[in-house]
Amino acid sequence: MKLTRDILRASWTSWYASDLRIVGPRWLQLVWTFVFSTGVGLAFFVLGLSMRVIARGSWPSLEGALFWLGSNLVVAWTIGAIIHALFALAIGWLGADRIRRFDNPRKGLFFGGIPLLGTAIGWPLGAWLVSGQVGHWFPFGRADAILASLLFSVLISGLFYLHFDAKARQIDAEKRATEAQLRLLQAQIEPHFLFNTLANVQALVDEDAPRAKAMLSAFTDYLRASLGGLRRDEAPLADELALAEAYLRVQRTRMEERLRFRIDADDTARRALLPPLLLQPLVENAVHHGIEPQIDGGTVEVRARAEGGRLLVEVADDGGGLQASTRNGSGVALGNIRERLQARYGSEARFDLTGQARGTRARLSLPLTLPSGA
Repeated sequence: MKLTRDILRASWTSWYASDLRIVGPRWLQLVWTFVFSTGVGLAFFVLGLSMRVIARGSWPSLEGALFWLGSNLVVAWTIGAIIHALFALAIGWLGADRIRRFDNPRKGLFFGGIPLLGTAIGWPLGAWLVSGQVGHWFPFGRADAILASLLFSVLISGLFYLHFDAKARQIDAEKRATEAQLRLLQAQIEPHFLFNTLANVQALVDEDAPRAKAMLSAFTDYLRASLGGLRRDEAPLADELALAEAYLRVQRTRMEERLRFRIDADDTARRALLPPLLLQPLVENAVHHGIEPQIDGGTVEVRARAEGGRLLVEVADDGGGLQASTRNGSGVALGNIRERLQARYGSEARFDLTGQARGTRARLSLPLTLPSGA
């Protein structure tokens, strides 16, 4: 994977975010731990140097300053490595999905307690690595000095937690705002689809009762799947495919032989989790702007597969082409998809809309996320 500026920025954000969704290579998370720990070590070196100059009124020798700098960096790196390892062990043991469902008090305990425990373990271990003895870092071995150092450790851990918690809340607020835009857009679109479908059912009741019954059954399935998706933060692709199929059945009943569709997805892809209602706008776009304007109609194909740790989803039509697929209101829906992908996955997700020899192909590429135990 090429490390672009966007990937680096998204990876750094995911390092301190509380949703535990890693963006970019996993080894990059260890790099951010090293970078942050280096910053902490430098900050403690400057603080200690300033306090020494104030207390003694003189600067230390170059050799002494370099030793103190190295000592602070080793201790900071040790603490960072311990905290990183504790988070990895805890996430592996509890499961990322379970941690995401923690209430605020338990999240606070988790994200505040692990850095505190890591500091308590890493500080004396780092001191031992530097000098071969822990007491060297606690002047005269006095109990009050030890207590003051422990309290200082608690204070620093608390400040770090408050900083990361604020960042995590900011990220969460941005995600919620994007999801709120989705729900507003869905609330605006569904009444139009609802009234048109009911009007078609009413017109068919006297002329073609079996078709009216089939359309009403498909529309009931569509509403059930659609309303269920709005209540969840993520859903299996199988549910999204069921929603798309119900929608296509409604439209095929209305358009008859002018609309044909195929849905093909492997078992792993069907179990994969993704934000709800990502697929539906692409299917609607293919029908309304690709197939419906064509006199002879056409075919909509939905394909999904799991490949190389990613979920690949395609919606293709042989209709009006790329220009038709991006005109009028469809641009709003496509822009909304890009914003949601950016908020959830950063640069780890891609959305491409390309023209074909005939028609248009929309392609989603997401990190493959399976339910716990899958």
